[in-house]
Amino acid sequence: MIYGYVRHTTQNNYKFVQNILAGEEFGKRKIKAVKTSDAKLFLIKVQREDKKGFSTVKTIRGVLRSAFQMAVDDDILVKNPFGFQMVGVVVNDSVTREAISKAQMRKFLKFVHDDNVYCKYYEVVYILFHTGMRISEFCGLTMKDIDLEKSVINIDHQLQRTSNMELVIESTKTSAGTRKLPITEDVADMFRAIIEDRPKFKVEKIICGYTVFLFLDDAGLPLVAMHWEHRFNHMVHRYNEIYKVQIPNITPHVCRHTYCSNQAKAGMNPKTLQYLMGLSDIGVTMNVYTHLGLEDAEEELRKMENFRKAQEAIEKKEEKPITQKAFRVV
Repeated sequence: MIYGYVRHTTQNNYKFVQNILAGEEFGKRKIKAVKTSDAKLFLIKVQREDKKGFSTVKTIRGVLRSAFQMAVDDDILVKNPFGFQMVGVVVNDSVTREAISKAQMRKFLKFVHDDNVYCKYYEVVYILFHTGMRISEFCGLTMKDIDLEKSVINIDHQLQRTSNMELVIESTKTSAGTRKLPITEDVADMFRAIIEDRPKFKVEKIICGYTVFLFLDDAGLPLVAMHWEHRFNHMVHRYNEIYKVQIPNITPHVCRHTYCSNQAKAGMNPKTLQYLMGLSDIGVTMNVYTHLGLEDAEEELRKMENFRKAQEAIEKKEEKPITQKAFRVV
């Protein structure tokens, strides 16, 4: 198959679906013979009989919907059989990646900071909790992308590793992902510490024209998302071994969710938050990355009530008392 200029992750999805279809009777059917009911039954079969998760079924449906849409555009089909909504067809059994509370974040950061083994990762954990960067964006950072004088991080690419273990540089997930990310002074200090401890190599590895990456392994190659996911797993496991009050699973992506929720709770403008998160759709920002509950609603209501009372108190002070003289007959 010729993919042209397609992301490696997208290519992997295509190959994954191709391999599944190769072993299915559905994959042998002619395009013109496929109806919407056939498409639904196929996805139901994949989930119930083949025991595939919702995210896998969603990937299969996404690839097939695009393929059948090409047939519609070329007048081979009148209707796309995969153009239906998945709600009510397959069960969404995926686990939602929740943000953690501020208290949990502080406790975890303190643990990482104080631990003799994991303290070397403290700056990275702090940065991910306080910038909302995608881990692939963080892994792709080079020294040129970090401007500590202006306190700005340039994000216009990401580092990925393909299925054949090749390191590649790709553009950001969406066009909105390309952004100049302002950072606070404490985050800038974390970057300074990382740069100061960065090992010096006589020859720096070059990946797709990019070099001098921020974090490297012993061979001088930049670390990828999987490395950090494993490290987070180890840190969480160790934390829960020590403390009776357990913390939920924390991943680099949970750090991203947590950052977004914290900023939303602090009252940040949604459009500003959308820009900082590098999201093209504000609905994603509000519905996926923010995790507000009853306690947050109650707190917001209390703030509004206190504000209302304060306004009333000010207005009463500004009102001039009316005396009997005001009603004296002229």
